[in-house]
Amino acid sequence: MISLVYLTGVLGNIMSGLLYLSPTPTFWRIVKRRSTEEFESLPYICKLLNAYFWIYYGIIEPNSLLVATVNMFGAIVEIIFLIIFLLLAPSRMKARTAILVAILDVGFPAAAVLLTQFLLHGEMRIAVAGLLCVIFSMIAYASPLSAMKTVVTTKSVEYMPFLLSFIFFLNGGVWTAYALLAKDLFVGIPNGTGFFLGTAQLILYAMYWKPKPSRQVLDNLEDQQQYEPLNPAAGSGIRSLEEATVATNGK
Repeated sequence: MISLVYLTGVLGNIMSGLLYLSPTPTFWRIVKRRSTEEFESLPYICKLLNAYFWIYYGIIEPNSLLVATVNMFGAIVEIIFLIIFLLLAPSRMKARTAILVAILDVGFPAAAVLLTQFLLHGEMRIAVAGLLCVIFSMIAYASPLSAMKTVVTTKSVEYMPFLLSFIFFLNGGVWTAYALLAKDLFVGIPNGTGFFLGTAQLILYAMYWKPKPSRQVLDNLEDQQQYEPLNPAAGSGIRSLEEATVATNGK
């Protein structure tokens, strides 16, 4: 019989897969506009680093294959997103992103995994790998704090997509339930934090969301601006000239 832990893990895979894919509309917008605008690369760099460590933990921890599989998928997705970012970001942002990727997503995880694999054994290796997962999951979950700060500062949710916040919330909740059932503290701590941060993002979204004006209203405004004179004084001068002409013709 399939256990409840397994079913929760499968549901967690689905939620995490959606979480990894949820920035797709953002990157589609970046590709269409050929610009990264005000979007930051740091959240995606942190998520790729996080995925690397969870893959390692899922492989060496018994009965945690579901933890590894979804993060393998996530690592591929994040690599694609970062390639798009590197291609379309302004030169300064591109250079900063490339440096961070080289340090945080290549050099550091490779060194950490190799040292853990060859210097530690058994339960100690699993414990250290789990601790690394907790640390970098907390960093990955904390990175949306910058987006939350932008929302509060600008009083706009434009750069904090609702879909990402909502799936972030669901993902944290499902994996927290999995951790409780599997009695896995390393999974529970960061995902409990993620659940809390996801809740906070949804609250901010409810506070600062504003409906966009309809297309008809925008068209009316554009038409009005098109026919209004650029110089109000010039417009009144034209009307005065027309009135004078009419008055002269009437004599």
